[in-house]
Amino acid sequence: MAQRLVGLPAPDFTMETALGNGKEFGKVSLSDYRGKWLVLFFYPADFTFVCPTEIIALSDSIEEFKDLDAEVLGVSTDSVHSHRAWINTPREQNGLGGINYPLASDFLKKVSRDYGVLDEKAGVAFRGLFIIDPEGILRYQVVTDMNIGRSVDETLRVLQALQSGGLCAANWRPGDKHLEAF
Repeated sequence: MAQRLVGLPAPDFTMETALGNGKEFGKVSLSDYRGKWLVLFFYPADFTFVCPTEIIALSDSIEEFKDLDAEVLGVSTDSVHSHRAWINTPREQNGLGGINYPLASDFLKKVSRDYGVLDEKAGVAFRGLFIIDPEGILRYQVVTDMNIGRSVDETLRVLQALQSGGLCAANWRPGDKHLEAF
């Protein structure tokens, strides 16, 4: 199950992607994000019910992530062809209708396994969210049940707290003071 990765170099990866425009395929590696923050998230499967709510919410907030010098990458164990079909399915038909970042295919389940989110019995990833700093060090990880969607606002808050460089209390927001160490 999930292992502690925080504070360690993020597990390396190279995956095929379906670009958010629904037309093109690509390839992505962890090294492509060097020098930027990466919000890497895993979700169980395409054409499901909770997954599109988070994928669309993250897509709708992409400018906020870009303003924080962060990129977003979604990953599931589905194929790039499934990703592209889902991206091209209209939102009113439980599709994504185009998104502002790529979806990567972990078809061989190696990356999900390396990040400790693979449900071996079901062959799909739990909902895992990882924030990787510009040097490739994993700074935040959270893994949740497949039925619980994640909060984009909380992801942005955590990213801002990590970037602030100080001790951040519970519910810290940008502009709040850092805690003083004794």
